Amino acid sequence: MKATTGSGAGVLEQEIAVEQGEVTIMYERLDVLREKARGELGRVQVEETTGTDQARSERESFTDLFSGRFSQLSAVERGLCFGRIDETAGDRFHIGRIGLFDDDYNPLLIDWRTPVAQVFYRATAAEPLGVKRRRHIRLHGRTVVGVDDDLLDADAIDDGERSTLIGEAALLSSLSASRTGRMNEIVATIQSEQDEIIRSGLPGVLVVQGGPGTGKTVVALHRAAYLLYTHREQLGRSGVLVVGPNSTFLRYIDQVLPSLGETDVVLATVSEMFPGVAATAPEPAVAARIKGNLAMADVIAQAIAGFRVVPAEPIRLKVNQDELVLRPDAIRKAQQGALAAQPLHNRARPLFVRRVLKILTKQVVDRIGRQYVGDADIEDIQQELFDDDRVLELLDQLWPELTPQLLVSVLFSSDDRLAAAAPHLSASERSAVLRPLAADWTASDVALLDEAAELLGETADVVAGRKRRAAEDAAAEEAGREYAHGIVDIELTAERITIEPWEIEQFKDLIAQRTRVFNRPASSAEGTAYDRNWVFGHVIVDEAQELSAMDWRMLMRRCPRRSMTIVGDIAQTGSAAGVRSWAELLDRYAARRWRTAELTVNYRTPSEIMAVAGDVLAAIDPTLQPPTSVRETGTRPLLRNVPPDELPDAVRTAVKSEREHIGDGRLAVIVPASRYGEFAAVLPEVAHSHDPSVLDGTVALLDVAQSKGLEFDAVLIADPATIVQESDRGLSDLYVAITRATKHLTILGELPDVLG
Repeated sequence: MKATTGSGAGVLEQEIAVEQGEVTIMYERLDVLREKARGELGRVQVEETTGTDQARSERESFTDLFSGRFSQLSAVERGLCFGRIDETAGDRFHIGRIGLFDDDYNPLLIDWRTPVAQVFYRATAAEPLGVKRRRHIRLHGRTVVGVDDDLLDADAIDDGERSTLIGEAALLSSLSASRTGRMNEIVATIQSEQDEIIRSGLPGVLVVQGGPGTGKTVVALHRAAYLLYTHREQLGRSGVLVVGPNSTFLRYIDQVLPSLGETDVVLATVSEMFPGVAATAPEPAVAARIKGNLAMADVIAQAIAGFRVVPAEPIRLKVNQDELVLRPDAIRKAQQGALAAQPLHNRARPLFVRRVLKILTKQVVDRIGRQYVGDADIEDIQQELFDDDRVLELLDQLWPELTPQLLVSVLFSSDDRLAAAAPHLSASERSAVLRPLAADWTASDVALLDEAAELLGETADVVAGRKRRAAEDAAAEEAGREYAHGIVDIELTAERITIEPWEIEQFKDLIAQRTRVFNRPASSAEGTAYDRNWVFGHVIVDEAQELSAMDWRMLMRRCPRRSMTIVGDIAQTGSAAGVRSWAELLDRYAARRWRTAELTVNYRTPSEIMAVAGDVLAAIDPTLQPPTSVRETGTRPLLRNVPPDELPDAVRTAVKSEREHIGDGRLAVIVPASRYGEFAAVLPEVAHSHDPSVLDGTVALLDVAQSKGLEFDAVLIADPATIVQESDRGLSDLYVAITRATKHLTILGELPDVLG
């Protein structure tokens, strides 16, 4: 039950003053901790930069440590405290973004992720869970500007407490606020069904299915913060990966986790999952569908096998005075033997080379006469053959070393190779994916590159580089140990301390161990920047329905423990290669290890707009039910048939009108992808690009793919008929576009029947 404001404005001012006093103490403590971090940061930055490389590395690591702590304490300042719990037993706790304690370790503020704070989100009037009053606290900067009470146990409130009850619905207040171009966290207004998902256990795959506006994304991000807090030791080094549908979306959500006190989470799109490759080129939907099919795993394997050549006729090769012969059956046997010992193409190649060199060496030895050749001579002959350019050229023809980039580029630039590797593709399908050898990478290429890397193995140069780095790391570690030992010896001598020899060694080992930690990647983000084999402790995938089967195959390699949170809505699938069934997807990778949760309440989209969206959803699948909206705005959407020749002027006029109407809010103009350039020319004053900076504008021009996962105060959809017609999932695209609005919706152009 909600408290009322019947006690008068004086009570409101008094309660705000009470909370202001508590909040001021919390900020004073925050300032103390932040100044300590700032002081430590300043100390290590002004220290001498001379000394050993190890000493400089250690100071840099301390700088990163204190800089990260300072950034975290600064990130949570906005709205540090947002709630209070009054328990029936008499205890009172304030809830906030981080935990704060005084010098005696008495709690000043309870972190929202702790078990103690759980009742703030779960308690209801039907099940108060020992809570008699829940208070929401609203801040502007460091100033308390409002409080809002939920009375959960009326029998436990005495007359004195009853006289202080005040309130206004905190949730609806936050929902009606204007959008800013960035997602806001909901830590102060998490609802019970959302909190249950956020705090769900770590193991296995959790699928969060929910319609538009149900808070799937923000729940997933709060879950990331909760898991990192609760399982810090397990996830601290491996990290959490958050995968989003596009770079604009990642820009939209990038402030949520820092505001919750978490800064070491990797945000990435699928197109960024292969280090060193920027996959930004556009691609026809038919090509993306073909390359996203799981059959492409076999195509990549067959393409690799196609580079291992067995000639139809014997190969004759003259080296020095010797006429050498390689017969097809011998080459085939050498290849089979190498692959039997090592299935990865690049790693098996040295085995094949040794087998071929052995065959050629035997022919040279037989000509000379075995009785005249010793073991050392045989090794010399084999080395001479290996150093001969003609032999090396032949070996490269029979079994070339390949990189993923070279393999995929050659495969899709050669109709013959593609036909041999993918006999299931028709000529028209091959034509759809063929492209020039030097073409830029597309998003659907990334999973194919990853598949190729998995089957090829590292090249000789990469292996040599890794061994070299390992040797350098080992040398640095030994140098660090010597440095640590020196520090201990100097300190003990200076302080004239006498301790047992075993204690000295223990001190030295501890310092050396800390030095080794400083030399590792500073974070999971740093680790993934150069290592595709990095394994994450947990992976969160947003708009998960858009990923292809090959994308999922790649992501599962990043999380072999199958600890994942997948959020999406099958009804919003716009990609032709996207997910059609969670069971079909996950039974393949995590049979009996996945579970589902459903969000059914729409917090974003008012009921007037959902009425329009509901008609589209029924056309997509009559069995699907739209989520229930929690609010009405009293404003009906405007749907108007506009002839094609009048549409540009109508859109310009509507944009001007909406800008005046929404004030400080945000407006999105969503148009068909095929007409994006046309409308950009018509609306030059509107922010338009496929760069994330488009969200900085008060009015943003977007296509449907760009708008995935975003929300705006008002949405203007231009030419809905073309949106429906330009893809196989056109109705799903229209459903997505309609449900981006939080207040106003306008649809102009030729209206498809589903909007009639």
